[in-house]
Amino acid sequence: MNLQAIALALDGAEYEPEQFPGLIYRLKEPKTATLLFRSGKVVCTGAKSLDHVRIAIDTVIKQIGKAGISVTRDPEIEVQNIVASSDLGCEINLNAIAISLGLERVEYEPEQFPGLVYRISEPKVVVLLFGSGKLVCTGARRPEDVEAAVDKITDELRAAGLLH
Repeated sequence: MNLQAIALALDGAEYEPEQFPGLIYRLKEPKTATLLFRSGKVVCTGAKSLDHVRIAIDTVIKQIGKAGISVTRDPEIEVQNIVASSDLGCEINLNAIAISLGLERVEYEPEQFPGLVYRISEPKVVVLLFGSGKLVCTGARRPEDVEAAVDKITDELRAAGLLH
């Protein structure tokens, strides 16, 4: 894939191979960033739904096609990483949680980062917990995995008496 030619064809595309090996193309609607690599791989980030991913990729394909560059239509889309946020609705004691959940699954170094990093094996995700009660779940491949992870951590915190 000739990224230099595509960069010229896509108005506003960023391509600086000495900084980053891929071409970066941002859309305002849906608000996404699409990364194109010489291998032909495409990564779409920032989409709020799978429909938005499809719209963003279709838009990029059409714009590249208009420039006379042939591209595969209807590429296979594989979700790699869903990032979701949630709120437990109350403040939580991260020191007590770190002790309760066990050091083998928890990283908590408040001098380095204000959140507690909690690794869940099933579903395989990472949850960042903050003292405010807010959390961020990352690494999920399906929305159900996010729900399962939040339910699991909520149940574990309640069972340990750390969540009201």
